[in-house]
Amino acid sequence: MPSRRHQLVAAAIPRLRRSRDLDSEPAERARVEAWHRTLDRSLPTRAVRGLDRRYAVRVEELDGFVAHVLTPRDVEPVRTIYYVHGGGYMAGIDAFHVRYAVRLARALRARIVMPDYPLAPEHTWRDSHDALVEHAARWADEPGGIVLAGDSAGGGLALAIAQSMRDRGHTPATHLVLHAPWVDLTTSTPETAAFAERDTWLFLGKLHAYAGWWAGSPDDLGRPEVSPALADLSGLPPALMLYGTRDLLAPGCRLLATRAAEAGWDLTWVEEPDLIHVYGILPLVPEARRAFRQVVEFCS
Repeated sequence: MPSRRHQLVAAAIPRLRRSRDLDSEPAERARVEAWHRTLDRSLPTRAVRGLDRRYAVRVEELDGFVAHVLTPRDVEPVRTIYYVHGGGYMAGIDAFHVRYAVRLARALRARIVMPDYPLAPEHTWRDSHDALVEHAARWADEPGGIVLAGDSAGGGLALAIAQSMRDRGHTPATHLVLHAPWVDLTTSTPETAAFAERDTWLFLGKLHAYAGWWAGSPDDLGRPEVSPALADLSGLPPALMLYGTRDLLAPGCRLLATRAAEAGWDLTWVEEPDLIHVYGILPLVPEARRAFRQVVEFCS
């Protein structure tokens, strides 16, 4: 039974974010492109009190985009959290992402690397994938290696990065942490429509539109870089996946769990009844505190 606090947050988030399905794909594209023209892409450091005092923050230039590197001032980091943010591939780094990454970094004595990859619909996976793989691989070679983590679209992208790192012979991440990852952009699971009826935050029309934008063409929807649940899952780092069943992406998470077992991949998955999308990174929710403990224990 979800907590009362979870139920309040689950009701509030769709209202605060004005969540609703799209009217049409062209109208949604025009809306998002107009929003992007005014979007502040700076890291929302004000989301965490005292962040600038506790962390040295710098920017690394990648191939046409940047990554933010946050190094703690008061402890020597022993590893790196390479955190790939969610947002349907069309939204940038949110305060939720920064707060969660900083909290996890404190628990694991880690620095944080947060790539700010180019967004759809102006960009597709082809504009960032190679650069992200090589950048993550460089940090994986640093002492302590990397915990490769992400939520929603960022969780899917983190998994795709891990697969490409494997295929290119790079040093793997020590751990993968996936919060409700979007791993099947083909939406091939037949249960998806039924889950859409229970999810008041994510919508099927937007899911199809954003998937098409990120893929760039229908032929690319099933590619490993876009839908990593459909790719070879053998030989990947140990992983932890957390998701709830009041989530449009839950069927894809179940598909990933099934295919992981078939491939012999060490994936631990936690399915929480009636919890909303990315519950594990939300503030003020008891279930998120439990998820945080699970992640820290897994990575320790």
